[in-house]
Amino acid sequence: METDMNDEKVYICLADGHIFEGKRFGASGDVTGELVFTTGMCGYIETLTDPSYFGQIVLQTFPLIGNYGFIEEDAESEKSFVRAYIVREKCDKPSNFRCDKSLDDFLKNNGIPGVYDVDTREITKIIRENGVMNAFICSDPRNFNKEATESYVIKDAVKSVSCARPFPAAAENPEFNVVLLDYGKKNNIVRELTKRGCNVAVMPYNTKTDDILRLNPDGIMLSNGPGNPQENEECISELKKLIGKKPIFGICLGHQLLALAMGAKTEKLKYGHRGVNQPVKDLKTGRTYISSQNHGYAVLNDEAEKCGGVISYSNANDGTNEGIDYPDKNAFSVQFHPEACSGPHDTRFLFDKFIKMMEGKS
Repeated sequence: METDMNDEKVYICLADGHIFEGKRFGASGDVTGELVFTTGMCGYIETLTDPSYFGQIVLQTFPLIGNYGFIEEDAESEKSFVRAYIVREKCDKPSNFRCDKSLDDFLKNNGIPGVYDVDTREITKIIRENGVMNAFICSDPRNFNKEATESYVIKDAVKSVSCARPFPAAAENPEFNVVLLDYGKKNNIVRELTKRGCNVAVMPYNTKTDDILRLNPDGIMLSNGPGNPQENEECISELKKLIGKKPIFGICLGHQLLALAMGAKTEKLKYGHRGVNQPVKDLKTGRTYISSQNHGYAVLNDEAEKCGGVISYSNANDGTNEGIDYPDKNAFSVQFHPEACSGPHDTRFLFDKFIKMMEGKS
């Protein structure tokens, strides 16, 4: 009798020596990656298709995942870049009129191993106490090589997720032309720009400054993306040439790269901010917004201020940087995701701020 893969045991071996037993779904095979957790109650489709998770094993803290299946229209990119996916309980019979396939089928189609029926709460507690660490997912824990797992490094992250060639996204009755530098963009950034009357030219991460300015855009958008921002020396070098030439709006990795180009510094966070319930405080008004975030690095506030930046937002939990304005350079950026889909939508007004900058009103 053929064995159901859903009954196959699989093991999550953490670099610190902890081993957890679960059951396999999705694709077969062993895999190593950087283990991170995300706290969203919904939006797992966007999580799975967010290029910022390149090279990472993603663990969902919410206990039930897959109840509305996978909906192609809601995907943030053409494929998934996660290394593996861990959930407490998976839903095999999704209920949603827009559902295209089950979560299990999506993982299989993308070659992503999945683990369920595992104590995700305990794993999350370990990461919170000890910090993000690498993990090895395998069918036989005797294959676990602790040293090899510890030495895993995410490489060429932005290069691996950026588009290979430029492509357009047209709006109805366009008023502005925007260049979006693709460091691992989410599709909803393009949607938010086009709905505001922007023609968007999506361009690869390594596009030269002269090629960008030759298009004479009204503004430049810097997208989100994966990996250590300091590794992107080519991107930082080109941004130094762009700053001050056109209005600039950066999100997530784009925020970090803009800060590095201004001369600031970044640091790796203990376990990062990932989820749709991250509070950020507007330092000008005192108002706190709930935001969606997905990042493992942060810009150092003191360094940003030394470089002429004005800190605009801070994380209400730990005080880390969430936004910087550069009033003398006609540029601003935020660490969180104002384009977040499935939400929250609290900070989508930042796209309107960008529009006003291009109109010369800000």
